[in-house]
Amino acid sequence: MKKNNTLAAVFRGIQFFLVLSLISCGISKSVHHVPDISSYALETPEVNKINDSTFSFHQNYLTKNKQQVWELYIKGNPLQLGYNNGALTRNLMQKQEEIFFSKVEGFVPSKFKQKLLRGFLKWYNRKMYLNVREDYQAELYGLSQYSSDKYDFIAPKYLRNLYLHGAHDIGHAMQDLAMVGCTSLAVWNENTEDGQLLIGRNFDFYVGDDFARNKLIEFVEPDTGIPYMSVSWPGMIGVVSGMNKEGITVTINAGKSKIPLTAKTPISLVTREILQYAKNIDEAIAIAKKRKVFVSESILVGSAHDKNAVIIEVSPENFGVYRVENTSKVFCTNHFQSEAYKDDKRNQKHIIESHSEYRYEKLQELLQEKKQLNPEKMAAILRDKSGLKDRKIGYGNEKAINQLLAHHAIIFSPEKRLVWVSSNPYQLGEFVCYDLNEIFSGKNAEQSLKAKTALNIARDPFADSEEFNNYEISKRLAAEVSDAIDHKKDKALSDDFIPYYQSMNPDFWFVYYQAGKYYFGLNEFSKAKTEFEKALTKEITTVPDRQNVEKYLRKTLKKLK
Repeated sequence: MKKNNTLAAVFRGIQFFLVLSLISCGISKSVHHVPDISSYALETPEVNKINDSTFSFHQNYLTKNKQQVWELYIKGNPLQLGYNNGALTRNLMQKQEEIFFSKVEGFVPSKFKQKLLRGFLKWYNRKMYLNVREDYQAELYGLSQYSSDKYDFIAPKYLRNLYLHGAHDIGHAMQDLAMVGCTSLAVWNENTEDGQLLIGRNFDFYVGDDFARNKLIEFVEPDTGIPYMSVSWPGMIGVVSGMNKEGITVTINAGKSKIPLTAKTPISLVTREILQYAKNIDEAIAIAKKRKVFVSESILVGSAHDKNAVIIEVSPENFGVYRVENTSKVFCTNHFQSEAYKDDKRNQKHIIESHSEYRYEKLQELLQEKKQLNPEKMAAILRDKSGLKDRKIGYGNEKAINQLLAHHAIIFSPEKRLVWVSSNPYQLGEFVCYDLNEIFSGKNAEQSLKAKTALNIARDPFADSEEFNNYEISKRLAAEVSDAIDHKKDKALSDDFIPYYQSMNPDFWFVYYQAGKYYFGLNEFSKAKTEFEKALTKEITTVPDRQNVEKYLRKTLKKLK
């Protein structure tokens, strides 16, 4: 389907920097940097294998729940946290690394270009270690001891782990829409069933189905700061969605960025710091303000203490906080809303041309329909696949709240310290409930992780429908059409292939656009014209996408003259 592949976006941006990547000046220190771990006590973990999906070391614990999501509980000083995490998740982490780097190899098969890529990474990330807290560096060092030897040619294990924590930022910076469609919202007072704060978000970060298969829910009890939970993937110590024991929540949404010339603090480590050290909104703002980031990002922060939520808007050159007045709801898509960005031309252009404003309006529409939200109603909003006024816009359309590519969805009830995490597929599987008060009470992790399963939210019936199965088929067929367009197939598609492909997702503009490009490549211009005209009758994702369809139609009409 038309989804921006993060790795592809990274390399397209890298081509812009190929000359710079050859410059070695200034990278020697960073390439040889190793954090100072001498002050930390360490007990090398000896993992006890309980069964094929459950492992432990002292109070540290890893298991796969019945919804097929991995749950990890770790505690200790920074170095010990890294070692405990790495020892328990070694196989998962190495598998995740293999998936990620095989994507890179697939996209960059040339050995010469791979060498340039490695040079670029060293140059681009040369200042990252100067902008990452020393305790997080120690944790990453411990984690990296369990990385695979297979990719040491890219960078030493510790540096590789550090680089990977900036992968989201780099992909986002190099192609603004690489992580495009994240949607989040917070409601309270008259907008919730019990008047308490309720937050929901979709994390639409897509590096392929394999990457999303092994979700990891981490429950971390550091020896300093506040215990917290987060949802991401094996090998990640940063936070993209999470809540701490004080009832502070963080979720991140990409904004419109310039292409930065050097990596600084990965945004997921800024949000990690907020969870570990902030008890209220003011403390969260203070932490975000002191860190130098290298992309534009919205951080939705909810607070049980404040019974409120705000959006912290950060970028390399600006900082703003969006607080709502005279209302008890705040929406966050992919554009900035604070006073600090009101004259930002890049942000204004993004609002006009992207699908961010469309999703924002859809949230407003859904809040009119669904009064006094509870977790089940919030899940229904996060799973909504329709366009404005319930228009059918095709499955996988980035204008939908649910774009059917989410790595995960999450719901927080900060005042109750409850959190619900989705299971596969996307956000359609059962949402599993966790109680942070229970989990961080010192009780046995095996029992406390299951304490609130009675509050789970049921699997969406759509996940077991014929329509969903057809959507999954259409994703696979889209890849075949792309190969045919790029002449990667030895022979043309069969006569019935295109109509069948379109019938699997008939309301989606992209299936007609792809068909038009395929026929255009075969010089079948009458067929191409029909397909491009069909595409223009559908809800096209962005202004540049519509312009591209119109451009192809004009080219086709010229060929027909």
